[in-house]
Amino acid sequence: MIRRAVLLGTGSALPSRVVSNSELAETVDTSDEWIVERTGIRQRHIAADGETTSTLATDAARKALAAASVAPEEIGLIILATATPDQTFPASATLVQAALGINDCIAFDVAAVCSGFLYALSVADSMIRGGAADKAIVIGSETFSRILDWDDRGTCVLFGDGAGAVVLSPAAPGEPSIIDFCNLTDGTGGPSLQMPAGGSRMPASHETVDQGLHFVKQDGSAVFKFAVRMTQEISVRILERNNLTGADLDLFVSHQANRRIIEAAAQRLGLPEDKVIINLERYGNTTAGTIPLALEDARRQGKLKKGDLVLLASVGAGFTVGSMLLRWSL
Repeated sequence: MIRRAVLLGTGSALPSRVVSNSELAETVDTSDEWIVERTGIRQRHIAADGETTSTLATDAARKALAAASVAPEEIGLIILATATPDQTFPASATLVQAALGINDCIAFDVAAVCSGFLYALSVADSMIRGGAADKAIVIGSETFSRILDWDDRGTCVLFGDGAGAVVLSPAAPGEPSIIDFCNLTDGTGGPSLQMPAGGSRMPASHETVDQGLHFVKQDGSAVFKFAVRMTQEISVRILERNNLTGADLDLFVSHQANRRIIEAAAQRLGLPEDKVIINLERYGNTTAGTIPLALEDARRQGKLKKGDLVLLASVGAGFTVGSMLLRWSL
């Protein structure tokens, strides 16, 4: 019998500082109306000095462990999805491991930007199914505010900082669990959303700093068009693969980048508003953090009950695309 992974608990962590669109408009050529009309975002959380991707991830992980009634020493696997690690190496997951006091554990990062959490969740599910781990923590954590050009209204208004985590274990027979996942990548989309410098191809130098190449660069139109199309396509693909339709779903949880992208996918699936979670107005795009944060909000709002069929979907830089079907277990 195949071991399937089940969610035991969720947790989230957000910086205390909240920056509204109106506050941004004081320093950037934008307005609350401009941002809301194009994205649906009204505010975002911004990390303070001393708050990092790993500290937010650790906070979210601790809350998820408490919710799951699992002790840290029971965890055999930590996967942290992030595009903004504390440093190039070691992996920020190892910093979380140390902070949690876990000595004997597999810990590594996954870098798939906005699809990172779904990629990490699918890896954890595969490792649990294969017997490589029993209890696992999967985290999406980002501090994108550290790599934004705060004079570029095309990018700085979009992103926020935050983290979400889930605890997994093998499901008992008949217990609600992860059903299936479907991920894909179109590497030709890489130049459309990137941070050009800082890697081995373009190491940091006075020139790269002076040219602002350590900030996020985006072709907004290309990213939007791809995300609209592929959020719908990957959602339909995984449903059809499992002989399901949108009518079978209880909740649709998409990556939270743009309200119009989510609403277009929901319309394609024939989903009413009450079966779709949208929380980007409060958080902005927290990239790898959006889906676990949305799951946590949905749980708190009573939008999820045990046994509900949930579809997760994401599109991110790369271009990366991900989807997952699961039965809610909490």
